[in-house]
Amino acid sequence: MKLLQVDFPMKTPFGEEMSEAFRGLAEDIAAEEGLIWKIWTENAETKEAGGVYLFADEANAKRYLAKHTARLEGFGIQNIRGKIFDINTPLSLIDRAPIA
Repeated sequence: MKLLQVDFPMKTPFGEEMSEAFRGLAEDIAAEEGLIWKIWTENAETKEAGGVYLFADEANAKRYLAKHTARLEGFGIQNIRGKIFDINTPLSLIDRAPIA
């Protein structure tokens, strides 16, 4: 498994407005090959958004990062930061990570 962390500056929307505006995008992301789960992140105060994703393997995480970066740039978003990490499963399970 690979963890993908993505964040970027975003002016709006946040909260319930974000939930409504990006429902279709969330449904599209849910169908991504190799995606196990995604946690959407947002911070209205600092004007940042992004997500933390768990992928089955590195190839799918890299493919999705390239696709999502291009999509965000198409929306006019710049300064997109994406990182892929290995997971330390034994320690993560101690802390109740949803990665059984």
